[in-house]
Amino acid sequence: MSQRQVLQVFEQYQRARTQFVQAVAELSARPQNAESLRSAGVMSLLRPLLLDVVPTIQQTAALALGRLANYNDDLAEAVVKGDILPQLVCSLSEQNRFYKKAAAFVLRAVGKHSPRLAQAVVQCGALESLAICLEDFDPGVKEAAAWALGYIARHNSELSQAVVDAGAVPLLVLCIQEPEIALKRIAASTLSDISKHSPELAQTVVDAGAIAHLAQMILNPDAKLKRQVLSALSQIAKHSVDLAELVVEAEIFPVVLTCLKDSDEYVKKNGATLIREIAKHTPELSQFIVNAGGVAAVIDCIGSCRGTVRLPGIMMLGYVAAHSENLSMAVIVSKGIPPLCTCLVEEQEDHIKAAAAWALGQVGRHTPEHARAVAVANVLPTLLSMYMDTNSSEDLQLKTKRALKNILQKCTYLPALEPLLQDAPPNIMKHIVGQFSKVLFPWIF
Repeated sequence: MSQRQVLQVFEQYQRARTQFVQAVAELSARPQNAESLRSAGVMSLLRPLLLDVVPTIQQTAALALGRLANYNDDLAEAVVKGDILPQLVCSLSEQNRFYKKAAAFVLRAVGKHSPRLAQAVVQCGALESLAICLEDFDPGVKEAAAWALGYIARHNSELSQAVVDAGAVPLLVLCIQEPEIALKRIAASTLSDISKHSPELAQTVVDAGAIAHLAQMILNPDAKLKRQVLSALSQIAKHSVDLAELVVEAEIFPVVLTCLKDSDEYVKKNGATLIREIAKHTPELSQFIVNAGGVAAVIDCIGSCRGTVRLPGIMMLGYVAAHSENLSMAVIVSKGIPPLCTCLVEEQEDHIKAAAAWALGQVGRHTPEHARAVAVANVLPTLLSMYMDTNSSEDLQLKTKRALKNILQKCTYLPALEPLLQDAPPNIMKHIVGQFSKVLFPWIF
């Protein structure tokens, strides 16, 4: 047998491997094929191809595994049990950029499903290799690594801490400064996923200098990037007064208010969430937002959108109003009551109605003047009917009951109370009668 004939055998074998792995990768792109491929033993067949001498075969095998693992946790579990992860991690530091992207995709696809599967990714030493990939010359490799780290960090504080311990945070902060928009988005998203779990993790992100760079991107024209930037700043600000003040000191006001008029609904929602997370902490922070025009901007935002996009704005008005009489009056003067009443009536979801009821209760609970401002909007009968409606959720009934109690205990405007006398149950009636007594027989009280 000549040397050419011998080589032909190897060429045929290579062509067969190439055809096989490409066919599997194409089949794995369709969810309906996933279980058939698994039943046929595809995992054990793809595993040796990850170490193939031909780079394209390695990359395509990794891509197929990633697609399969991405579908559900059973397939991801099969990747873990097949002892495939250690091979991927070893190759991350050695192979070319195409393989690195494919390998990071597999790690992300496995880690996204549950904390247990994410822990399996951590235990095979993936975090250190992924962190090294954040320094890669190729932006696509950095993006794939950042994405995998974010999917691991989002599960819980322990996994998030493991990502921090791998040295990823300073490198992610460098990534948000890169020119590529896609990389900025993923890096900002991962910083958000790390920050959300605890004040300590958020502080780690702050210490790496993230706030200033995130704040600079609030006006970026890319909507998806703005979503992630606003989310990251919200996740930092929510934990404590100190962290919220650091976000405010980055001069995000009044710039962030422009996000409330954005054409992208998620930018609006995340912008309102950021303002809410700052306002909730102290009267001083709420007053700062009022002075910056934040309350008026949020009220406009609530009036211009529908559904869950309204929710953070509704809650923000409630938090501001809850702090003090003056801040509650700022909500009233800015014409905040009518849109809250509209939300209460228009919205279909009980949890949004409940938030609107809670916010109205916070506005009206301070003085007779505050209570009257809410009462003249004719919202008390609506609150009462929702409280008495057996189809209302338990939370909505509780929130409407508390709102009624808060407002009624201060309300001395009798024309607004009279319509309630006919239908109110005894536990609400006692507050109504009590207010009539205070007005008609003040010498008794």
